[in-house]
Amino acid sequence: MMFRGLVSYFVVGLLVLAGVPVAVAQSGDDVLEAFPQAFPQSSLETEVPVVSSGHLILFSPVREVNNQIRSEKKARIPVRGDGRLYQINRDASRGEARAHYQSLLQARGARVLFECSGRACGRSNVWANQIFDQATLYGRDSDQDYLVAAATGESGKTWLTLVYTVTRGSQREYAWVEHLEVGEGVAIPGLGSASARVRGPIIVPWQGGVTYRFDWTATDRRMLNDWVEEEGAQVVLTGFASLGEEESLEKAMERARDAMGSLSEVLDKIGVSSSRQTLITVGPAVIIPSPERQGDRVEIVVIRGGPGE
Repeated sequence: MMFRGLVSYFVVGLLVLAGVPVAVAQSGDDVLEAFPQAFPQSSLETEVPVVSSGHLILFSPVREVNNQIRSEKKARIPVRGDGRLYQINRDASRGEARAHYQSLLQARGARVLFECSGRACGRSNVWANQIFDQATLYGRDSDQDYLVAAATGESGKTWLTLVYTVTRGSQREYAWVEHLEVGEGVAIPGLGSASARVRGPIIVPWQGGVTYRFDWTATDRRMLNDWVEEEGAQVVLTGFASLGEEESLEKAMERARDAMGSLSEVLDKIGVSSSRQTLITVGPAVIIPSPERQGDRVEIVVIRGGPGE
């Protein structure tokens, strides 16, 4: 759980729910070096040091061909850090655990380089036994999630964080987290100089019609304010809407556009000038295979200013 806010067309409010700490996005090396705080409703089972000149990290789904790992985008990267296996309490869920780590990564300004869910990730057996070397992680192919994110500190050092969650046949749920410092000068797939200028997305679900309610965290709001303080930063809002069973495409697009416009005005009122905003209406036209990026929502991305701006 976390501090969550309900934002309407006229007012921004916060509702304290408790649990996940609220933090301002930070890029200091000490902050990024620290292992992400464990999901509170979990217990540590195993901790493994990771020191390797060629640690295998996947940036695309995995498959196994003739006992060999196949992935369209993978890399062997020199790293040092730790891997930790957590068992999630029965009164919690791996979805909550995943949301916890996503919130922490966002607060650190980390960029998600790849994520997948369910069978789209590949076989759980391969992830458990050949990638992470943790047999406990062998579970249902349909009940797994994986993400890899990167954050770069003020010194230029980069850290990778991997989060894999799975439900076993016994219904017990687990999370495997790796937090790794990358060797100097190493190229990381998807983390070029251009992509490093893109921060986000901050995902803001919405409800309503004539007026709208936006559900986002206090961390998200503080992080956005922190990002837009940089000179030349531009804010891009992309409006999504699910398509109702008997709803026309035009109506869904209109709903997405109106909700996004409402959030744009809210941002303008709290100091993110409309002159710095770019609005893009997508509606139901783009499907993103991630459980957190579904339904009626606005996604906010901040583009940092380039050289000379």
